[in-house]
Amino acid sequence: MSQPRVLLEIPVEGNNFTTAGEAASRVKRTLQKLGIDSALIRRVSIATYEAEMNIVIHAEYGKIVLQVDAGGVTVLAEDRGKGIPDLNQAMTAGFSTASDRARAMGFGAGMGLPNIKKCTDQLEIDTQVNVGTKVVMKFTYPTTS
Repeated sequence: MSQPRVLLEIPVEGNNFTTAGEAASRVKRTLQKLGIDSALIRRVSIATYEAEMNIVIHAEYGKIVLQVDAGGVTVLAEDRGKGIPDLNQAMTAGFSTASDRARAMGFGAGMGLPNIKKCTDQLEIDTQVNVGTKVVMKFTYPTTS
């Protein structure tokens, strides 16, 4: 398969903590059905969950898109929201701009972007203040010896 296949495009509603995590679960189940390596699925699932929670906590709405091709797995998380004013600061573990409500529910510890970076093989973030954020997370298949 040379062209990436979009397997899922899942809308994510901002500020809806009731359904938060469902997109990441759907991504995980889809990759399991495809027989993807379990260690890779774990990394994809963690990064996707963190990206989904960032949409829920910080944006009006967004989407998670799963693509699979011969080179690996790509997950796009895109939102319409407040954007990230200082990306370098946001990549710092423990830094958070989450609301008091999100923190009271146990979210917004400032580990989202650092965890995404740890889990991905390639990470691209494009953000504009008062417009939104696009996060492209790429994961390569493990090599076999």
